[in-house]
Amino acid sequence: MKKQHITILIITLSSSFVSLLIILFLICLCTKKWSSRKNEPCDDKEANNEEEYKQSGEFIKFEGGEELTCFDILDAPGEVIGKSSYGTLYRANLLNDSVLLLRFLRPACSVEKVQDVMHVVQLLGSVRHPNLMPLCGYYSGNKGEKLLVYPFYKGGNLDQFIRDENGDSRKWETIYKISMGIVKGLDYLHTSFEKPIIHGNLKSKNILLGRNYIPFVSDFGIHLFLNPTALQEMLEDADIEGYKAPELTKTKDYNTQTDIYSLGVILLELVTGKEPVNGKVNHDQDLHLPTLIRKAMLDNRISDIYPHDVLEDDGDGGLCCVNEDIIITFVKLALDCCSPSPSLRPNVKQICKKLEEIGRKSS
Repeated sequence: MKKQHITILIITLSSSFVSLLIILFLICLCTKKWSSRKNEPCDDKEANNEEEYKQSGEFIKFEGGEELTCFDILDAPGEVIGKSSYGTLYRANLLNDSVLLLRFLRPACSVEKVQDVMHVVQLLGSVRHPNLMPLCGYYSGNKGEKLLVYPFYKGGNLDQFIRDENGDSRKWETIYKISMGIVKGLDYLHTSFEKPIIHGNLKSKNILLGRNYIPFVSDFGIHLFLNPTALQEMLEDADIEGYKAPELTKTKDYNTQTDIYSLGVILLELVTGKEPVNGKVNHDQDLHLPTLIRKAMLDNRISDIYPHDVLEDDGDGGLCCVNEDIIITFVKLALDCCSPSPSLRPNVKQICKKLEEIGRKSS
């Protein structure tokens, strides 16, 4: 009987000890979970939102956009600064006070094949040059929306700079500097890859200005994202605005020489301060800037081409070495770029070399 009591006592104590161990284990487990929760970020909502964004789309980062997140891009307040037939341009203010330029491409205007798009994204994301706007990031949503992320430049675009009658826009030094930068950027696109990267929509609105009027060519290769309908609308817009090469009837015919034609129009814009087409409603070829300048050259009306003092004050009491011959040489180069015959247009290397010669004469 005594042995039976001892056995029962041992069993009871053993059960109590096991229960105590289980209770201690549960207490430790709960304490660990509580501790891990305390160490989590306070703003769980922000983290969850970012995770949702990541799940709903794909965000690819390139040089200059390594620190960006989907939350930064999609939740940033945006100000519309430009619209086109295929998308909208936003100035986005990030929470860290930095500013980005976002190019939104409408789903209805974009190509649908993912493999085609991703090849273009990787190609454009690799482009880096001092006169080209770098692609820092690319977001693709699950509804077909596409967002291209770029740096923001406070100087606005070249079209605004010319039309605002800024005194600096009429100075030869500024005209030459901007022209040279644009040509160098286009040279990189046309000659630095296995196949040339065609801009496809070169115009003064797509050239942004940084500090000291450094030009940055933007929107190169955008046409590669667009479907045939959107491409045709882009081509029609270029025709109305005066940048379309005369031989260009189908977007599949985009090439380096059609880019050169658009470049020539921009160079004429810069030196004359005039718009590519002097008439917004009816596009009349007689009102086209290259045509007007050719007539002015034949009539020797230099004041219609460069309506400013030939010798300019350099700000230090001296005079810049720009004369009528330099202006005429520059204008002839621009008109060569605008030749109706593609075979007569210079390539970008020849343009660059000619501009360097002009620069040496005017320095």
